[in-house]
Amino acid sequence: MADNSHQISGVAERYASSLYELAADAKSIDAVAKDLNRFQAMIDGSADLQRLVNSPVFSAEDQSRSIVALMDKAGISGLVGNFLKVVARNRRLFAVPAIIRSYHETVARERGEVTADVKTAHALSAAQEKELKAALASVTGKTVTLDVTVDASLLGGLIVKIGSRQVDTSLRTKLSTLKHTLKEVG
Repeated sequence: MADNSHQISGVAERYASSLYELAADAKSIDAVAKDLNRFQAMIDGSADLQRLVNSPVFSAEDQSRSIVALMDKAGISGLVGNFLKVVARNRRLFAVPAIIRSYHETVARERGEVTADVKTAHALSAAQEKELKAALASVTGKTVTLDVTVDASLLGGLIVKIGSRQVDTSLRTKLSTLKHTLKEVG
């Protein structure tokens, strides 16, 4: 399974990179991102579309016809419409969600932005979010966007993950470490 995930990731990165280059040349990076988000919302909202995207049962012709009809109905044309038609013809619709994620990551990287995944025990105030963004920006040297989720099981503190780096200052982890230390002593 992990091997298949790696293959999808490689396909997604190549397609996203190509789409980004085309969008940059056309000076339509944000418009492409908006259309990709609309298409992702369509996938998320329709079990039938999810089946079309993920099922190998549908032929390339069926997928292409369906994508053309969906693009026309949704008003997605131009670069994204043509791109999705090519993806369907090449039988790569299964990779579209990963392509969209990869496109957004590429845009963020090119703009010097990074997203920090933050888990907190309690919701952060606006002032706390601002302070956390500033602290992370000083460490990374990039503009930081926070993706905050509340996880009451942390008891207190937070876990911050940026890329492959993670800092865990949660009370749950500290208590677990203390528990293991006390077991070794006693």
